Amino acid sequence: MDYTILVAEDDKDILSLVKLYLESSGYRVLAAQDGEQAWELVQAEKIDLAVLDVMMPKMDGFALTQKIRETYNMPILLLTAKIEDTDKILGLNLGADDYMTKPFNPLEVVARVGANLRRFYKLNSTQCVEKEPVLLTLGELELDTEKLILRKNGTEIVITPNEYKLLAFMMKSPGRVYTKSQLCEAVNGEYYDNYENAIMVHISHLRDKIEDDPRNSCYIKNVRGLGYKIEEIK
Repeated sequence: MDYTILVAEDDKDILSLVKLYLESSGYRVLAAQDGEQAWELVQAEKIDLAVLDVMMPKMDGFALTQKIRETYNMPILLLTAKIEDTDKILGLNLGADDYMTKPFNPLEVVARVGANLRRFYKLNSTQCVEKEPVLLTLGELELDTEKLILRKNGTEIVITPNEYKLLAFMMKSPGRVYTKSQLCEAVNGEYYDNYENAIMVHISHLRDKIEDDPRNSCYIKNVRGLGYKIEEIK
């Protein structure tokens, strides 16, 4: 499959370098130098993955990530010069799937792009081959694993690719307890050091979307000292 990658970066040198490396790896690359131009490309083209700089003019990477997530479902990789955990957590909470801190090796960008594409699109093909149930239902929730759509009481809820993978993974085995490392592997295909905080952010964001009262969680439960489980709800 030929993937189309959007790269949005206001630094012309970085933009040209990342574009060159991605194109050399066989990707079709669309380039934008500000958030508004990137948003126009998202609406006009079929984008398979977006690489977004956080500090862009007209619309920053955080705002663009949030805007994309309102309508589109694609992996998002943030490029940031900020190293504070709060900025990384904010990006993940808004719907980003991965982040890299500047300065970076362009080869690592290519590797991260490839890894995120495999995680997101391999999940879909694996489901088709294994002929798993198209609809996963739990209480008021209905997860369509063919169209990648979550509904609650018939109303669609927009979730990120990582949130989808976490929810689908747990909904297949209600009542089973998963460690954070197991959930990390479900999202990434392998365990990454220091990714457990990101899992907590994804869980928190899911609760905000699916729970009537996120502080009194009905679906996703903490299991002290172990991890998380999703309750069996008829």
